[in-house]
Amino acid sequence: MTNLGRSLVVLLLGSLSLAAQTKPHKKAPPKPEPTKPELVEYVRGSLLSLTPVDGINDTLDVSFDPNQNILTVTSASGRCNFTLSALNANTLVWDIFDPSDQFQGRENLLRLTAVSVSGRVARTCWDKNGVLDATMVGNRARFLFSVSKAEGVPDFQDKMGKALKRLIALSGGSAEKPIYQ
Repeated sequence: MTNLGRSLVVLLLGSLSLAAQTKPHKKAPPKPEPTKPELVEYVRGSLLSLTPVDGINDTLDVSFDPNQNILTVTSASGRCNFTLSALNANTLVWDIFDPSDQFQGRENLLRLTAVSVSGRVARTCWDKNGVLDATMVGNRARFLFSVSKAEGVPDFQDKMGKALKRLIALSGGSAEKPIYQ
């Protein structure tokens, strides 16, 4: 072996030795998943702080019964109980809703709809006098937000969708599953 060959072998062995001595970089531990109470507070806080202010769709209060997994939303027109264990996380859909009527124009609303698992009631509503509202369709839950307020929160729709899907799963509802891959 020539001097050049020996030098290359020594150089190669030296670099392998140095590579073996360097410590591998450790990845940061993954962030823990939010807990059910944390998710409830995120959803509750968003419903209250991003509420429409039109005298009808205003969210006045939001509470959660952890024993029955019911989210109660009280608005100016009454209250609705949303049974989270009856919801299907694969069915969340966002849309813009115009609540105007023939008498009064109102701000557009950002609406998040979740459909119930077949045969389950997702929503039960009462008017402001406490009378059951039989006109409400019970197989879907609808959550309302002010479009203008929600636009001020970066990635709001993505964050709320993820939070609600996870909360539905933790509450015994149908968890999100990939349908087509």
